Amino acid sequence: MSQTEGARLFREAWIAGVHQDFPGEPKAGYVTPWAETPQWERAAAGSVYEQVRQFIEISGGTTARLTREQKSRFVATCWTAQMFRHFEDPKPGYVADWPDLPLWQQETDADIFEAIEKALR
Repeated sequence: MSQTEGARLFREAWIAGVHQDFPGEPKAGYVTPWAETPQWERAAAGSVYEQVRQFIEISGGTTARLTREQKSRFVATCWTAQMFRHFEDPKPGYVADWPDLPLWQQETDADIFEAIEKALR
């Protein structure tokens, strides 16, 4: 899978997770379709996809034994690094530490990791 295809997979998993886990009506930006996703966000999604893909591969597939929390933390940390890469002074919510993220976002990040795992099988 190319990085662009991986970025789309990431975005689709994010949107599915938001629809499943977000309490109430999500902000429009949370569920923006791929075609309307800003370029910086596409690039960030592709980078995080690659980091997760490489992590899974160099772990020999043993990431299936990680907890959902561990998977979620990995995605969240990779995403935070991308926010610092793309924004000089990102909003605090963009770079919040994992324990400070809302539950729906923690769950969605774990869903993203697991979607990438499934795609690599």
